[in-house]
Amino acid sequence: MVQTYGTTPAVAEEREPELQPSTSEGLGEGDALLGAEASVRKPKRDGHATLSSSVGNLANTIIGSGMLTFPLAMASAGILPGIVTCIFSGSVAGFGLYLLSLCATKAPHRRASFFAVAELTFPRAAVFFDAAIAIKCFGVSISYLIIVKSLMPNVIAAFYHDLSHGKPPAWAQSGRVWITILMGILFPLSFMRKIDSLRHTSFMALFSVGYLVVVVIGCYFFPIEGTQAPGEIHLVHFTPSFVSTFPVQVFAYTCAQNIFPIFNEISSNTQARMNIVIGTSIGSAALIYEIIAIFGYLTFGSKVGANIIAMYPSTSLFIAVGQLAIAILVMFSYPLQVHPCRNCLDKVFHMGHVAKSDGEEMVEDEHGGSPDMSPLKHILLTIAIVVSGFIIAFFIDDLQMVLSFVGSTGSTTISFILPGLFYWKLSHSDPTASKGLSRAALALAVYGMCIFVFW
Repeated sequence: MVQTYGTTPAVAEEREPELQPSTSEGLGEGDALLGAEASVRKPKRDGHATLSSSVGNLANTIIGSGMLTFPLAMASAGILPGIVTCIFSGSVAGFGLYLLSLCATKAPHRRASFFAVAELTFPRAAVFFDAAIAIKCFGVSISYLIIVKSLMPNVIAAFYHDLSHGKPPAWAQSGRVWITILMGILFPLSFMRKIDSLRHTSFMALFSVGYLVVVVIGCYFFPIEGTQAPGEIHLVHFTPSFVSTFPVQVFAYTCAQNIFPIFNEISSNTQARMNIVIGTSIGSAALIYEIIAIFGYLTFGSKVGANIIAMYPSTSLFIAVGQLAIAILVMFSYPLQVHPCRNCLDKVFHMGHVAKSDGEEMVEDEHGGSPDMSPLKHILLTIAIVVSGFIIAFFIDDLQMVLSFVGSTGSTTISFILPGLFYWKLSHSDPTASKGLSRAALALAVYGMCIFVFW
């Protein structure tokens, strides 16, 4: 018998035509923990995203400019605690993604979203959850534009100094000019309806991350002339700044806003394949963070700053290309914030329930997007997000306090609090669900609330 929970019998009957019975062969870990409903039935329509593209998009969502602060986080506690806290933060974030992937199986077939799962658990708060996620993603997208705005003049100045020993023209030293130019690339990318369509830019961004790793390792073994001497280096040495740097590691793994689109689009979205996507993405991010933290800290010791790339002599072409790599990374991460922001705003403005499929199979629109959002609404929401974000980034240079608030509230909510509460609510009344996992989910939500309050 198929076990159901977290829904009324009427809801269970509504979803019945979407899936057809299949054999129980290949039940994954998540099926045993959350009930066998999702795996003992075969979906009528499969996704088209590959495993590699899903890993690339999720990893690109995770890895951002926050990695530049990891050496400072390590300096605030020492090498050994820094390694442990980095792994711990990644493991907790990965557990949150795992819980969300389990919850996604309870949503309508390939229609999983925070809104859809919230309707099964906390329906009255569903719109508020999506509003918080939209605000968070919108704030992060603005921060990316401001980073590009601040980096590009320095990159151009370094190129001119190293190649022509001259001074760049005035327009090339304006960050506002550069974000205006680069919006010509970001604007069309932001209109992509499927997250899988962004896989190529995600791979380019990850290549940029690889270059940054080479910069940090290379500058340790072969210091650039003009690099300042390192300060003290400790295996264990907690300082008062640890309280302020620990959240950097916590929020550096934030990517939960894109786990549901990836679940919806990946081909054969079994729990085993989702575990590979989550494990590979979190694991690769943790490895990169550890490398940058260790070699950055060993290079500068206690004198390391909040931006490791800014610690190296800016006149070096090698470092200038590294700054360009950061600009490319955050630029191609921008559409990955617009995508969930648009989807959440759609649910907020819709103020209704997730549409159910008509007949036996869900019908996509001609562009492969979600049928919940009309083409006109898709265009208008995208224009509103991109244009308003561009205007804010164009006139404002420092959003640190605002973005710190958005990050500590939005990131904590979608990475820890909601995954824990969603799974706990869905599994609480199910006798076949793992009670240990349910308690761990509740503990994750409490952990998120503590981060929310104290940081």
